[in-house]
Amino acid sequence: MFVLPETTTGSERRLLEAMLDRNRRAVVDTARGLSESDVRKRLVTSLTTPIGLVKHAAMAERRWFQLLVLGLDESECDGSTTPGDASFVVAESETLANVIAEFEQASTRSREIAAGFDLDDTWTHDVLGEVNLRFVYLLLIEDFARHAGHGDILREQLVPTPPQGK
Repeated sequence: MFVLPETTTGSERRLLEAMLDRNRRAVVDTARGLSESDVRKRLVTSLTTPIGLVKHAAMAERRWFQLLVLGLDESECDGSTTPGDASFVVAESETLANVIAEFEQASTRSREIAAGFDLDDTWTHDVLGEVNLRFVYLLLIEDFARHAGHGDILREQLVPTPPQGK
């Protein structure tokens, strides 16, 4: 479901942060309100599930902001930083509420970390080379928007919407 952006003017940073927050909410909204059973259903051949998308997004927050920007060691991060298929795996003991809270905590920490840097501050990524905070924002905006789209499709398969008027 398309939701109008709340922030449409302001500085570059304000717009980037607003769009990132919008896409963070979109990822969560694709899973919120589904049953614990539905959020774990695998409807595609990959490990992608509605709850797994939220778990993966939390990993991405930690990987970019805690590992790269802040320079923490993996053992110092507040959760998993392992990318790939492992980032979509959710333990049976974890509930949707737990995973959403984990993502929201990681997002809050990312905001706090980013607040201490300028858009042009740079770090060296082990694969991409030099990246700046602007790039990190844009990459996560794109990543979360894509995953929210995946989540929308999964949700549509789980909770079909009736056809609109005839």
